[in-house]
Amino acid sequence: MATFPPNPPHPGHPAGGVPGHGPRVRWWQRNWVRYGALIALLTLSGLVILALVRQQTGTEGFLVGLGLAVLPVPLLLAAFRWLDRVDPGPWRNLLFSFAWGACAAALIAIVANSFATRWIATTTADPTSADTLGATVIAPIVEESAKAAAVLLVFLFRRRDFTGIVDGVVIAGVTATGFAFTENILYLGTAFGTDQLTGDRGFTSVTAATFFVRIVMSPFAHPLFTVLTGIGFGIAALSPDRQHIRRVLVPLTGLLLAMGMHAIWNGSSTFGQYGFFEVYGVFMVPMFGLLTWLAVWTRQRELRTVREELPVYVYAGWLPPSEPFVLGSMKARRLAREYARHHLGRPAARSVAQYEAYATSLAFLRHRAARGRAGADFAVRERELLHELGLRREVARPALDYAARRTAPPVPVVVPPWPPVYGSYGTPLYNPYRS
Repeated sequence: MATFPPNPPHPGHPAGGVPGHGPRVRWWQRNWVRYGALIALLTLSGLVILALVRQQTGTEGFLVGLGLAVLPVPLLLAAFRWLDRVDPGPWRNLLFSFAWGACAAALIAIVANSFATRWIATTTADPTSADTLGATVIAPIVEESAKAAAVLLVFLFRRRDFTGIVDGVVIAGVTATGFAFTENILYLGTAFGTDQLTGDRGFTSVTAATFFVRIVMSPFAHPLFTVLTGIGFGIAALSPDRQHIRRVLVPLTGLLLAMGMHAIWNGSSTFGQYGFFEVYGVFMVPMFGLLTWLAVWTRQRELRTVREELPVYVYAGWLPPSEPFVLGSMKARRLAREYARHHLGRPAARSVAQYEAYATSLAFLRHRAARGRAGADFAVRERELLHELGLRREVARPALDYAARRTAPPVPVVVPPWPPVYGSYGTPLYNPYRS
């Protein structure tokens, strides 16, 4: 374990270093340049996809499609955010993922699918077969690859925020939700335009049928496919850095499974009169249930990790004996935030939420370290997290004590007698905030 000086350095400065004397950062490596380029790319993609969809659906069809396509988005985002409550990732990652799916991935899919389908139709002189091949082969490959790019970017460039399966599921699911949102605008807007030409209205219209299939029956379809890719990246994040082959093959396997599942779903209409309902009932619903169970089970395992890893910091004096239990219970964490909001106001509730998040990250960091996956910056990162806990200690402690009294089991919490040296990280923890 790392030894902590009485005054931990600022997280933005290297330990023991002097601000302004670090390695020279070139202009293209600066954060504002990268963020600016990313925002420009997503904005340009959004404008182009907006023009393409509006051109195909018309202004009225676009507005109708937009109004209907937005309905499942808040529910899906809320579900993924709920799943991510144990160790919530930054909002900027979710915003990027949704924007990438809705703009960049959708643009890539529209352009590539249209080009490939036209090329096949021209080459084979069979437009019907070209449409079928495009839907069952080309579209799954192009669309899942485009969505997987967002997961890959977060995995590579926001590695600190991508620590396990839940992170992969959330990033992949939010990306796919954005993609489905844009795709639904296109499908619903086109259906509305068809109804305008034929004069169909009500439940017998193409718009109503499209809405029922895409919004009511299968709003989870695209997230379900891409979550397989996210699980692959999540497993890779849990793998030691030295296992290079596994860290490549597992995400690739997840991507191939996502493509295969997507192809089966798109090809269901070619399986006969009731092919769609057979695939939906026999394949899609069970897979949805299985992956939902896996995600919830993984979240519960994360809570168990918090309860198992934090007691060592109780021994060092950073935490009282009750806090590992409180921080490992979603009910207790919620009670702590509500207590702080009621008695001290919203800023205090935010401080408690931040305290919970930092403590959870600390538990996950130690869990990775015990398995050889913490990386060379373990001591620096641990110091940063403990420093952040110390800054919020006075505000968070009364709220967490209250939550412990409300939810703790009716037995005393006993701190195991760990030896002063834990693992291979050095000397005992020093706590500058310990009274």
